[in-house]
Amino acid sequence: MFFPGALGLAPTWAQGSTEDMGKTIPRCLEQLDICKSIVGLATGAGAIYLLYKAIRASIKCQPPLCSNSPICIARLAIERERHGRDSGEIRRLLNSLECKQDEYAKSMVLHSITRCVYLLEAEASACTTDDIGLVAEMLGDNDSSVKIQALNALKAFSGIRKFRLKIQEHSIKVLELISTIWDTELHVAGLRLLNNLPLPDYVHPQLRRVMPALLEIMQSDYILAQVQALRLLSYLAQKNDLLYDIFNCQTSQPGSLLFEVLVFAERLSEGRNASHYGAVKWHYNEQSLHEALFGDESRLADRLLSLVIHPEEEVQIQACKVIVSLQCPQDLASRPSACHPSHSYFKSGQ
Repeated sequence: MFFPGALGLAPTWAQGSTEDMGKTIPRCLEQLDICKSIVGLATGAGAIYLLYKAIRASIKCQPPLCSNSPICIARLAIERERHGRDSGEIRRLLNSLECKQDEYAKSMVLHSITRCVYLLEAEASACTTDDIGLVAEMLGDNDSSVKIQALNALKAFSGIRKFRLKIQEHSIKVLELISTIWDTELHVAGLRLLNNLPLPDYVHPQLRRVMPALLEIMQSDYILAQVQALRLLSYLAQKNDLLYDIFNCQTSQPGSLLFEVLVFAERLSEGRNASHYGAVKWHYNEQSLHEALFGDESRLADRLLSLVIHPEEEVQIQACKVIVSLQCPQDLASRPSACHPSHSYFKSGQ
């Protein structure tokens, strides 16, 4: 029986690296074609021909390999980790991030890092806080796409407990980006990161400054950004020292992100009825969130009643929770309001 190796035609991909497979597979097919012609003259040619067809078909069915593809990188790295070996892929990507590259290249490297962190948890856990700092440095890049990919990478790393404190150190920078740049993708990426972190108390002063921006994002037309902003505000509504700042933000009537809005309203109502908050006589402007939800002109009660028969059960339940939390009304008539013109927190053109 004849074999390709016996004729000196052994396929090079069997000995080479995976990066060379994309180039050598066509050459291997040519070699198999030559072998078909030779074995066709030998005894048992029919059986060997069928074997040839099976080998050729299996090679053709392999997906094209591209060493620059993030999917390919992840696939090869997972395969190595499955066999107990460190692929070194995350380390290679982090090293390349230190090199001088254009914005597109940096964005793609960060994107690949994000994928690898999610897929290769053991290798990601072996990274250091210096690596986190390197990724965080990209938040200061001039290109928005690089900022967004850096936020996504930090969000991936935040799933590893030992990195959370280090990532928290960059919370103020993330809040600054969210509040000064009007970019919906950046808002979503930044808010997702913040919602995945327990925010320390030293961030509260910055949170007060960006509260109007969070309310403006909540009223935007981009649903993903709205939901993330509401989740963050719902979390902040449980902080006693931030409750007044949330209430006094200028806003229009709440939108229709039903469940998230209702959770937010319930937490605001509970905070408003708490004894320590009620002990102070707060003054709200007429366009504040407090007046929109709990003021004399508020339509909150009517809207809640209509939601009790909403087709989604979780909305019904949450509406009932808000109704219960409203059972301790306060005398709002004695609280004067100061009217201030509405304005956008974001700079024009951003």
